[in-house]
Amino acid sequence: MTDFMEQLNFNADGLIPAIAQQWDSGEVLMMAWMSKETLLKSLEQKRAIYYSRSRQSEWRKGDSSGHIQTLKEIRADCDTDCILLLVDQVGAACHENTRSCFTKQISKTAITLNAETAYPALFSESKK
Repeated sequence: MTDFMEQLNFNADGLIPAIAQQWDSGEVLMMAWMSKETLLKSLEQKRAIYYSRSRQSEWRKGDSSGHIQTLKEIRADCDTDCILLLVDQVGAACHENTRSCFTKQISKTAITLNAETAYPALFSESKK
């Protein structure tokens, strides 16, 4: 467990972003922050325990609502600066009482992809 913790890149505030995903369906539930301490507690207690930046304290997901997240697995991204928590969510993950925090859809008309801007290296190579 210590080796895993030493590999992670926590930010200057000692925090790392954590994405919670339903382990069996792949549904993305929420994003929160974790400190080394809350990550260790999560591993020990097999449930998601986050760090609340607004309260500057530990946030045990579900303590007041009963909507706990049982921890199934933790993965790190390729840069080890973000972690993915595979959880079994009980009830709503979001404070707005929705299953997922990701319910607001960006208008399709607001999204435009300019391939030349998004992938300039591809286009600069083909022009040579």
